[in-house]
Amino acid sequence: MTNSPSNPSPLTYRDAGVDIDAGNELVERIKPLVKRSFRPEVMGGLGGFGALFDLSNKYREPVLVSGTDGVGTKLKLAQQLGRHDTIGIDLVAMCVNDVLVQGAEPLFFLDYFATGKLDIDTAAAVVGGIANGCTEAGCALIGGETAEMPDMYAPGEYDLAGFTVAGVEKSELKDGASVAAGDVLIGIASSGPHSNGYSLVRRIYDRAGQPADLELDGGVKLVDALMAPTRLYVKPILALLKTHGAAIHGMAHITGGGLTENIIRVVPDGLGLDIKANAWTLPPVFQWLQKEGAVADSEMWRTFNCGIGFVLIVAADQVDSVSAAVTAQGLEHWTIGEVTRADGAERVKIG
Repeated sequence: MTNSPSNPSPLTYRDAGVDIDAGNELVERIKPLVKRSFRPEVMGGLGGFGALFDLSNKYREPVLVSGTDGVGTKLKLAQQLGRHDTIGIDLVAMCVNDVLVQGAEPLFFLDYFATGKLDIDTAAAVVGGIANGCTEAGCALIGGETAEMPDMYAPGEYDLAGFTVAGVEKSELKDGASVAAGDVLIGIASSGPHSNGYSLVRRIYDRAGQPADLELDGGVKLVDALMAPTRLYVKPILALLKTHGAAIHGMAHITGGGLTENIIRVVPDGLGLDIKANAWTLPPVFQWLQKEGAVADSEMWRTFNCGIGFVLIVAADQVDSVSAAVTAQGLEHWTIGEVTRADGAERVKIG
Protein backbone atom coordinates (compact mmCIF):
# COMPACT_ATOMS: atom_id res chain seq x y z
CA MET A 1 0.00 0.00 0.00
CA THR A 2 1.36 3.43 -0.88
CA ASN A 3 1.30 6.35 1.47
CA SER A 4 -1.03 9.21 0.66
CA PRO A 5 -1.09 12.74 2.11
CA SER A 6 -3.65 11.49 4.60
CA ASN A 7 -1.46 8.50 5.47
CA PRO A 8 2.15 9.82 5.54
CA SER A 9 5.15 7.65 6.35
CA PRO A 10 6.66 8.39 9.80
CA LEU A 11 9.69 10.68 9.83
CA THR A 12 12.41 11.19 12.42
CA TYR A 13 14.90 13.98 13.09
CA ARG A 14 17.56 11.66 11.63
CA ASP A 15 15.51 11.39 8.43
CA ALA A 16 15.63 15.20 8.24
CA GLY A 17 19.42 15.08 8.44
CA VAL A 18 20.10 15.69 12.15
CA ASP A 19 21.79 12.94 14.16
CA ILE A 20 21.29 13.62 17.88
CA ASP A 21 23.32 10.52 18.79
CA ALA A 22 26.33 11.88 16.87
CA GLY A 23 26.07 15.13 18.81
CA ASN A 24 26.01 13.28 22.10
CA GLU A 25 28.99 11.19 21.05
CA LEU A 26 30.91 14.36 20.22
CA VAL A 27 30.19 15.81 23.66
CA GLU A 28 31.51 12.67 25.34
CA ARG A 29 34.64 12.70 23.19
CA ILE A 30 35.53 16.32 23.90
CA LYS A 31 34.78 16.29 27.65
CA PRO A 32 38.35 15.36 28.70
CA LEU A 33 39.81 17.94 26.30
CA VAL A 34 37.57 20.65 27.68
CA LYS A 35 38.18 19.71 31.32
CA ARG A 36 41.92 20.34 30.87
CA SER A 37 41.17 24.02 30.32
CA PHE A 38 39.09 24.49 33.48
CA ARG A 39 40.15 26.99 36.15
CA PRO A 40 39.33 26.81 39.88
CA GLU A 41 36.57 29.41 39.39
CA VAL A 42 34.55 27.13 37.08
CA MET A 43 31.43 25.79 38.78
CA GLY A 44 29.87 22.60 37.46
CA GLY A 45 30.85 20.66 34.37
CA LEU A 46 30.12 20.53 30.67
CA GLY A 47 26.56 19.96 29.48
CA GLY A 48 24.39 22.31 31.52
CA PHE A 49 22.13 24.95 30.02
CA GLY A 50 24.33 27.75 31.35
CA ALA A 51 27.99 27.87 32.33
CA LEU A 52 28.92 29.11 35.83
CA PHE A 53 32.04 31.06 36.83
CA ASP A 54 32.72 32.39 40.34
CA LEU A 55 34.36 35.85 40.48
CA SER A 56 33.87 36.45 44.18
CA ASN A 57 37.44 35.83 45.34
CA LYS A 58 39.37 37.26 42.40
CA TYR A 59 38.74 41.03 42.08
CA ARG A 60 38.08 44.01 44.35
CA GLU A 61 36.60 46.25 41.63
CA PRO A 62 36.07 43.93 38.68
CA VAL A 63 35.55 45.21 35.17
CA LEU A 64 34.39 42.59 32.68
CA VAL A 65 35.72 42.86 29.13
CA SER A 66 34.10 40.77 26.40
CA GLY A 67 35.09 39.99 22.84
CA THR A 68 33.74 37.89 19.99
CA ASP A 69 35.17 36.87 16.63
CA GLY A 70 35.54 34.17 14.01
CA VAL A 71 38.49 33.18 11.84
CA GLY A 72 37.33 34.68 8.56
CA THR A 73 37.92 32.81 5.33
CA LYS A 74 40.99 31.09 6.74
CA LEU A 75 38.28 28.59 7.62
CA LYS A 76 37.77 27.81 3.92
CA LEU A 77 41.48 27.18 3.47
CA ALA A 78 41.49 24.87 6.50
CA GLN A 79 38.60 22.89 5.02
CA GLN A 80 40.20 22.82 1.58
CA LEU A 81 43.43 21.44 3.04
CA GLY A 82 41.78 19.15 5.60
CA ARG A 83 43.62 20.87 8.45
CA HIS A 84 41.15 21.05 11.30
CA ASP A 85 43.32 20.72 14.40
CA THR A 86 44.68 24.27 14.69
CA ILE A 87 41.86 26.49 13.38
CA GLY A 88 40.37 26.37 16.88
CA ILE A 89 43.54 27.96 18.24
CA ASP A 90 43.00 30.79 15.76
CA LEU A 91 39.46 31.23 17.04
CA VAL A 92 40.55 31.53 20.66
CA ALA A 93 43.48 33.82 19.84
CA MET A 94 41.40 36.26 17.82
CA CYS A 95 39.12 36.78 20.82
CA VAL A 96 41.52 36.66 23.78
CA ASN A 97 44.21 38.81 22.16
CA ASP A 98 41.57 41.50 21.64
CA VAL A 99 40.48 41.72 25.28
CA LEU A 100 44.13 41.56 26.35
CA VAL A 101 44.59 45.02 24.80
CA GLN A 102 42.68 46.49 27.75
CA GLY A 103 44.85 44.65 30.26
CA ALA A 104 42.17 42.04 30.89
CA GLU A 105 42.78 38.39 31.72
CA PRO A 106 40.56 36.03 29.69
CA LEU A 107 38.49 34.01 32.17
CA PHE A 108 36.35 31.78 30.01
CA PHE A 109 35.47 31.04 26.39
CA LEU A 110 32.45 29.66 24.54
CA ASP A 111 32.41 28.41 20.96
CA TYR A 112 29.78 27.90 18.27
CA PHE A 113 30.32 25.14 15.67
CA ALA A 114 27.74 24.77 12.89
CA THR A 115 27.67 22.30 10.03
CA GLY A 116 25.28 20.63 7.60
CA LYS A 117 26.10 17.07 8.66
CA LEU A 118 28.13 16.42 11.77
CA ASP A 119 31.42 14.62 11.19
CA ILE A 120 32.53 13.63 14.68
CA ASP A 121 36.24 13.34 13.83
CA THR A 122 36.35 16.78 12.22
CA ALA A 123 34.35 18.43 14.99
CA ALA A 124 36.49 16.78 17.68
CA ALA A 125 39.66 18.02 15.97
CA VAL A 126 38.29 21.56 15.80
CA VAL A 127 37.09 21.62 19.40
CA GLY A 128 40.35 20.00 20.48
CA GLY A 129 42.17 22.96 18.95
CA ILE A 130 39.85 25.34 20.80
CA ALA A 131 40.58 23.53 24.07
CA ASN A 132 44.32 23.68 23.41
CA GLY A 133 44.09 27.41 22.68
CA CYS A 134 42.16 27.99 25.88
CA THR A 135 44.69 26.03 27.91
CA GLU A 136 47.55 28.04 26.41
CA ALA A 137 45.71 31.30 27.12
CA GLY A 138 44.78 30.24 30.66
CA CYS A 139 41.02 30.60 30.13
CA ALA A 140 38.38 27.92 30.63
CA LEU A 141 36.45 26.45 27.71
CA ILE A 142 33.31 26.64 29.81
CA GLY A 143 30.72 25.74 27.20
CA GLY A 144 29.65 25.94 23.60
CA GLU A 145 27.11 24.95 20.99
CA THR A 146 27.22 22.40 18.19
CA ALA A 147 24.53 22.90 15.55
CA GLU A 148 23.73 20.40 12.79
CA MET A 149 21.72 22.20 10.10
CA PRO A 150 21.03 20.24 6.91
CA ASP A 151 20.93 22.27 3.69
CA MET A 152 22.64 25.28 5.30
CA TYR A 153 26.19 24.17 4.43
CA ALA A 154 27.76 22.23 1.59
CA PRO A 155 29.16 18.77 2.41
CA GLY A 156 32.35 19.07 4.46
CA GLU A 157 31.77 22.72 5.34
CA TYR A 158 31.38 24.12 8.84
CA ASP A 159 31.28 27.54 10.44
CA LEU A 160 33.00 28.65 13.60
CA ALA A 161 32.62 31.54 16.02
CA GLY A 162 33.39 32.20 19.66
CA PHE A 163 33.50 34.73 22.44
CA THR A 164 35.42 35.33 25.63
CA VAL A 165 34.82 37.17 28.89
CA ALA A 166 37.84 38.66 30.63
CA GLY A 167 38.37 40.49 33.90
CA VAL A 168 40.57 43.35 35.05
CA GLU A 169 40.79 45.54 38.14
CA LYS A 170 39.25 48.90 37.38
CA SER A 171 42.45 50.66 38.44
CA GLU A 172 44.53 48.56 36.01
CA LEU A 173 42.38 48.98 32.92
CA LYS A 174 44.32 50.02 29.82
CA ASP A 175 42.29 52.44 27.69
CA GLY A 176 45.00 54.47 25.93
CA ALA A 177 44.21 57.65 27.88
CA SER A 178 47.82 58.00 29.07
CA VAL A 179 49.32 57.70 25.56
CA ALA A 180 51.38 60.82 24.83
CA ALA A 181 53.56 62.28 22.08
CA GLY A 182 57.03 60.78 22.26
CA ASP A 183 55.83 57.35 23.40
CA VAL A 184 57.55 54.51 21.58
CA LEU A 185 55.98 51.59 19.70
CA ILE A 186 57.34 48.12 20.45
CA GLY A 187 56.11 45.64 17.85
CA ILE A 188 55.95 41.98 18.86
CA ALA A 189 56.33 39.32 16.18
CA SER A 190 53.34 37.50 14.71
CA SER A 191 53.39 33.82 13.74
CA GLY A 192 52.23 34.62 10.19
CA PRO A 193 49.10 36.17 8.69
CA HIS A 194 47.19 35.01 11.79
CA SER A 195 43.50 35.08 10.74
CA ASN A 196 43.22 38.24 8.69
CA GLY A 197 43.31 39.01 4.98
CA TYR A 198 42.54 35.46 3.89
CA SER A 199 40.14 36.43 1.13
CA LEU A 200 43.13 38.07 -0.53
CA VAL A 201 45.48 35.26 0.58
CA ARG A 202 43.24 32.64 -1.04
CA ARG A 203 42.90 34.70 -4.22
CA ILE A 204 46.69 34.92 -4.53
CA TYR A 205 47.17 31.26 -3.57
CA ASP A 206 44.63 30.07 -6.16
CA ARG A 207 46.00 32.33 -8.90
CA ALA A 208 49.50 30.99 -8.22
CA GLY A 209 48.25 27.43 -8.76
CA GLN A 210 47.93 26.46 -5.08
CA PRO A 211 51.67 25.72 -4.60
CA ALA A 212 51.21 24.17 -1.14
CA ASP A 213 54.66 22.58 -1.00
CA LEU A 214 56.57 25.64 -2.20
CA GLU A 215 59.50 26.17 0.15
CA LEU A 216 59.87 29.74 1.39
CA ASP A 217 63.10 31.32 2.56
CA GLY A 218 63.89 29.67 5.87
CA GLY A 219 62.73 26.23 4.70
CA VAL A 220 59.05 26.49 5.70
CA LYS A 221 56.46 25.21 3.25
CA LEU A 222 54.00 27.83 2.03
CA VAL A 223 50.99 25.87 3.24
CA ASP A 224 52.47 25.60 6.75
CA ALA A 225 53.19 29.33 6.83
CA LEU A 226 49.66 30.17 5.71
CA MET A 227 48.05 27.81 8.24
CA ALA A 228 50.29 28.65 11.21
CA PRO A 229 47.89 29.33 14.10
CA THR A 230 47.54 32.84 15.48
CA ARG A 231 50.02 33.57 18.25
CA LEU A 232 48.53 33.76 21.74
CA TYR A 233 50.00 36.74 23.60
CA VAL A 234 48.00 36.41 26.81
CA LYS A 235 50.35 34.85 29.34
CA PRO A 236 53.54 36.78 28.44
CA ILE A 237 51.74 40.13 28.21
CA LEU A 238 49.89 39.62 31.50
CA ALA A 239 53.23 38.80 33.12
CA LEU A 240 54.70 41.95 31.57
CA LEU A 241 51.85 44.09 32.91
CA LYS A 242 52.54 42.87 36.46
CA THR A 243 56.11 44.17 36.35
CA HIS A 244 55.93 47.07 33.86
CA GLY A 245 52.27 48.04 33.78
CA ALA A 246 52.87 51.73 34.54
CA ALA A 247 55.32 52.05 31.65
CA ILE A 248 52.88 50.58 29.11
CA HIS A 249 50.44 53.34 28.13
CA GLY A 250 48.50 51.36 25.53
CA MET A 251 48.41 48.15 23.52
CA ALA A 252 47.01 47.01 20.18
CA HIS A 253 46.21 43.65 18.60
CA ILE A 254 46.99 43.81 14.86
CA THR A 255 43.99 42.24 13.15
CA GLY A 256 41.78 43.32 10.23
CA GLY A 257 42.96 46.76 9.12
CA GLY A 258 46.58 45.88 9.71
CA LEU A 259 49.14 48.30 11.10
CA THR A 260 47.39 51.24 9.46
CA GLU A 261 44.11 50.99 11.32
CA ASN A 262 44.62 49.11 14.59
CA ILE A 263 47.23 50.94 16.68
CA ILE A 264 45.53 54.30 16.10
CA ARG A 265 42.35 52.92 17.73
CA VAL A 266 43.99 53.33 21.18
CA VAL A 267 45.65 56.69 20.48
CA PRO A 268 43.81 59.85 21.66
CA ASP A 269 42.71 62.56 19.23
CA GLY A 270 45.42 65.06 18.35
CA LEU A 271 48.08 62.36 18.25
CA GLY A 272 49.32 60.17 15.41
CA LEU A 273 51.84 57.46 14.59
CA ASP A 274 55.12 57.45 12.70
CA ILE A 275 55.91 53.81 11.88
CA LYS A 276 59.30 52.92 10.41
CA ALA A 277 58.81 50.14 7.86
CA ASN A 278 62.55 49.38 7.81
CA ALA A 279 62.61 48.61 11.55
CA TRP A 280 61.95 44.92 10.86
CA THR A 281 62.16 42.54 7.92
CA LEU A 282 58.95 41.47 6.22
CA PRO A 283 58.65 37.71 6.90
CA PRO A 284 58.95 35.37 3.90
CA VAL A 285 55.23 34.48 3.73
CA PHE A 286 54.34 38.17 3.37
CA GLN A 287 57.11 38.69 0.82
CA TRP A 288 55.61 35.86 -1.24
CA LEU A 289 52.08 37.24 -0.95
CA GLN A 290 53.18 40.73 -1.97
CA LYS A 291 55.26 39.55 -4.93
CA GLU A 292 52.82 36.93 -6.20
CA GLY A 293 49.82 39.21 -5.79
CA ALA A 294 51.59 42.41 -6.92
CA VAL A 295 50.15 43.96 -3.76
CA ALA A 296 51.00 47.64 -3.15
CA ASP A 297 52.76 48.57 0.10
CA SER A 298 49.77 50.57 1.29
CA GLU A 299 47.48 47.60 0.70
CA MET A 300 49.84 45.31 2.62
CA TRP A 301 49.89 47.66 5.63
CA ARG A 302 46.11 47.88 5.90
CA THR A 303 45.34 44.22 5.12
CA PHE A 304 47.98 42.16 6.91
CA ASN A 305 49.91 42.36 10.18
CA CYS A 306 53.12 42.15 8.09
CA GLY A 307 54.95 40.32 10.88
CA ILE A 308 53.78 42.47 13.82
CA GLY A 309 50.98 40.81 15.77
CA PHE A 310 50.81 42.91 18.94
CA VAL A 311 52.06 46.40 19.79
CA LEU A 312 52.99 48.03 23.09
CA ILE A 313 52.94 51.82 23.41
CA VAL A 314 55.64 52.59 25.97
CA ALA A 315 56.95 55.65 27.78
CA ALA A 316 60.17 56.71 26.05
CA ASP A 317 62.33 56.50 29.18
CA GLN A 318 61.14 52.94 29.89
CA VAL A 319 61.75 51.39 26.48
CA ASP A 320 64.98 49.59 27.39
CA SER A 321 63.47 48.11 30.54
CA VAL A 322 60.27 46.97 28.82
CA SER A 323 62.22 45.63 25.85
CA ALA A 324 64.37 43.52 28.14
CA ALA A 325 61.26 42.18 29.86
CA VAL A 326 59.69 41.30 26.49
CA THR A 327 62.87 39.43 25.58
CA ALA A 328 62.71 37.58 28.89
CA GLN A 329 59.21 36.41 27.92
CA GLY A 330 60.66 34.84 24.77
CA LEU A 331 58.99 37.24 22.34
CA GLU A 332 60.84 38.56 19.29
CA HIS A 333 60.22 42.28 18.95
CA TRP A 334 61.41 45.56 17.45
CA THR A 335 61.10 49.28 18.14
CA ILE A 336 58.94 50.23 15.16
CA GLY A 337 58.04 53.90 15.62
CA GLU A 338 56.65 56.55 17.92
CA VAL A 339 53.59 58.57 18.82
CA THR A 340 53.58 62.06 17.30
CA ARG A 341 51.38 65.13 17.38
CA ALA A 342 49.00 65.01 14.44
CA ASP A 343 46.05 67.03 13.26
CA GLY A 344 43.75 66.23 10.37
CA ALA A 345 42.61 62.98 8.82
CA GLU A 346 45.98 61.38 8.08
CA ARG A 347 47.27 60.36 11.50
CA VAL A 348 49.29 57.28 10.54
CA LYS A 349 52.50 57.45 8.52
CA ILE A 350 54.30 54.28 7.49
CA GLY A 351 57.50 54.61 5.54
